[in-house]
Formats: sequence, C-alpha cells, structure tokens
Amino acid sequence: MNVEFDLIVSSPLKRSLQTASLVAAETGYKSKVLQSDSLAPEATLKDLKKLLNDYRDRDNILVVGHNPNLSVFLGALLVPAGSSPAQIRLRKGSLAKLSVTQSGSTLQSVLDPRLIRTLHAIPTKGRTGKSRKSKPNP
Repeated sequence: MNVEFDLIVSSPLKRSLQTASLVAAETGYKSKVLQSDSLAPEATLKDLKKLLNDYRDRDNILVVGHNPNLSVFLGALLVPAGSSPAQIRLRKGSLAKLSVTQSGSTLQSVLDPRLIRTLHAIPTKGRTGKSRKSKPNP
C-alpha cells in the first residue's frame, strides 16, 4: 500500500505498542515509536488535541490507541466545536486517515481490518514484472 509515517505514537499499553511496532516494521518506519498517555484509555479529547498540536509540523502521524476513545475522538474532530460528535465505527485494527487543519478536520478514508488483510494477500508485481505473493499476515 506504500504507506509512510513521519511519526508513530502509541498508547503505553502493551497491545497498542505491539500493534504500533508491527505497523512500524511493515512500513519501514525507522524512528522510535513514541508512547503517550494522550492515547491511553483514560485520555480525553483535549489530550489528543494537545498531542496533535505538539506534532503539527508532521504530515503523516499514526496514532494507535483504544476504542471507544478513538471512535469518539474521531467523531468529535469531524464536527464544529460544541456539536454532537459524528458517529464513527472503528473495528479493532481499523485504520482511519484524517486531514487535520486549523479550519477543521476531514475524514479521508477508513480501512476495515478485513479489507487490509485482503489487500495484504493480493499478489503484487515486483521490479522484475513477475507476480509475487505478499508475505502472509502472521
């Protein structure tokens, strides 16, 4: 899928760190995965907004956290302040791409884990033009 991240930030909890490390390895991310309490289960939307603001100089940030927090936070980021959050359903292992700017946020895509597994298993062509099968998902 040719995905690259400028920064990967994870909840300090074990499962999130494992997921973040797996994604880092699969995407060729070379830096250290940062841990942040802003993604812990007890975190608030305010915590996440501060985290995003602290790294506003980065274009592609992967945050790895927990539901229902991430679904609620995503829904809140997509509507004007003070409005009821949008209802977003993120299954365990989902990826959501969000564009965050000063003027607001836009949901660009959501990938369900079933779709990600399917895409990962599709044969791809290497530089030689020969078809090769992607590595199986562990």
